Amino acid sequence: MTNTQESGMGRLNQILAQMNQDGGYSISTLTDENGLVIAFSTEQNTDAERHSAVVSFIQNASARASRQLGLGETDEIALCDKSARRLVCRPFIIDDYRLILSVFVTVRDQAYRRITNHAISEIRRMWRVFRK
Repeated sequence: MTNTQESGMGRLNQILAQMNQDGGYSISTLTDENGLVIAFSTEQNTDAERHSAVVSFIQNASARASRQLGLGETDEIALCDKSARRLVCRPFIIDDYRLILSVFVTVRDQAYRRITNHAISEIRRMWRVFRK
């Protein structure tokens, strides 16, 4: 792994850590469309690999359902439980890479869209810098 790759991955982890702090999230991951973890930020005792595997499964199921229903590209997928906890998955594309930003939101009525939109913008900006 080159220094540029290491510093790029470190910056992605920092973006996710800041997003977690801003939103009060316990875990966030950035994965590719196959569920490979690119970056993550998590509290202790939280398994990023397991989280990303679930995100990949959800994304694949959602993509199949969208195709069968004739829906366009997915903007967000969320799983919610009765206590208002939710797993939010935000698929997006940079160049030809399909990525998924996911967060575990534990606070009711939280402005996660604004916070995740900001993180996606920062990831895109960082990606362009390191792509050059």
